[in-house]
Amino acid sequence: MDKFEEQIAHLIRAVDDLSDIVARQDSEISVLSRRVEMLMRREGEREAESASAVTIGNERPPHY
Repeated sequence: MDKFEEQIAHLIRAVDDLSDIVARQDSEISVLSRRVEMLMRREGEREAESASAVTIGNERPPHY
């Protein structure tokens, strides 16, 4: 009987540890999803701005 109680205690500990890990990963995924959404929105705005810009012939890019 003691052996079973010990095994149950270890299993409970393992489940609690895994639950903590899943909760932390969920919050990290939420943060990363918000960041990706923000970056996608920013890149969309940047593409919209560059699409309205007019490139003339052999004009050199501004980084030259």
